[in-house]
Amino acid sequence: MTRGFQRRLWPATVLAALMACGGQARQHVELIALVGARLIDGTGRPPVDDAALLVRGGKVVAAGPRAAVAVPRGATVLDLAGRSIMPGLVNAHGHVGDTQGLEPGHYSRANVLAQLGLYARYGVTTVASLGGDGEAGLAVRRAQDSAVAGRARLYVAGAVVAGPTPEAARAQVDSNVRLGVDVIKLRVDDNLGTTAKMPLPAVEAAIAEAHRLGKRVAVHIFYLADAKAVLRAGADFIAHSVRDREVDEEFIALLKQRDVCYSPTLMREVSTFVYASTPAFFSDPFFRREADSAAVAQLSDPARQAKVARDPAAQAYRRALPIAKRNLKRLADAGVRIAMGTDTGPPARFQGYFEHLELEQMADAGLSPMQVVLAATRDAARCLGLTQVGTLEPGAWADFMVLSRDPLDDIRNTRTVESVWVAGRQVSVR
Repeated sequence: MTRGFQRRLWPATVLAALMACGGQARQHVELIALVGARLIDGTGRPPVDDAALLVRGGKVVAAGPRAAVAVPRGATVLDLAGRSIMPGLVNAHGHVGDTQGLEPGHYSRANVLAQLGLYARYGVTTVASLGGDGEAGLAVRRAQDSAVAGRARLYVAGAVVAGPTPEAARAQVDSNVRLGVDVIKLRVDDNLGTTAKMPLPAVEAAIAEAHRLGKRVAVHIFYLADAKAVLRAGADFIAHSVRDREVDEEFIALLKQRDVCYSPTLMREVSTFVYASTPAFFSDPFFRREADSAAVAQLSDPARQAKVARDPAAQAYRRALPIAKRNLKRLADAGVRIAMGTDTGPPARFQGYFEHLELEQMADAGLSPMQVVLAATRDAARCLGLTQVGTLEPGAWADFMVLSRDPLDDIRNTRTVESVWVAGRQVSVR
């Protein structure tokens, strides 16, 4: 299976068409028709072979069988025979702007934009940053409704709410809403028994205040009991897997009662223990083309790896991963909406690349390739309340990937990225 970056595999017909647009592959032409590919539109409908995708002004004009889509005279036609097109990935749980290399604490506008560019080059075209967001991220978020070029779309939660009292929790919610956040994020966790957990009265107050102000609430949890408690309190989004025990019918009923979405973030668990040795993905060209070589070197240091191997928390999270996978499969089978998320952004959780590993983890848990694709496109977007991303339907933003292999044959084929487009513009790559 080819996993490396496939930029050199563009057929001559595509290169000629792009040169006709002014010699720049990333130029935003007025009308583009991408024809001949297999189209996976993100709606859950069967894929369309020999499809046509028509894009104008950054949005999808038409999508369907080539024989049924009229290509206007004067359109730039790109022949993508043998390729697959699917919507860009939507990460419902990431973090943007704080990390450089393996160091946190570098939050800035430049770092926000750099990380959104990194996400986009890997085909992640929308990211919900669930915590740690400041004014720099809010400014980027405010500007994107009028123009997005060369980067992923950003939605933000502001500061994570974890106030120890109802009064403190409400104040934190109010502060975030004044900033203009898209969603409120709560943290309800004791870090494997090492820290104090946000008390339930504070949780209830924060959720009530957020709802009063028109904001949905995502909650970080670990334990099944906490997940049930926050759902009873009105939580709108479960932002991590239940990892302490198997989920039960009561939990499933609580999720389905209000159609609450569940984001498994399996790679969050992997990131806690995988660096006890040198991970196999360090040799993957798809990883290495964007990887920070200094970070890779640090994570490959034997002394650092030995420390991870001895860490009780790392081993606890390793044991939690199979539980999380079984829970994901049971919830998906029960009809709970799944939203792909990764918790990428903190050190050693590699943005862009880890999203593709998350898809593989979800498939390994037992989800079909189509279930995984939908969780990473339409369902992740709708779970965030977004209606113009996640599918390739008329009126949606033209955010998509061109792949050399079909992800419905093998979900790992999402890594065969030939090009990424955001708002109808091809993303420049290194």
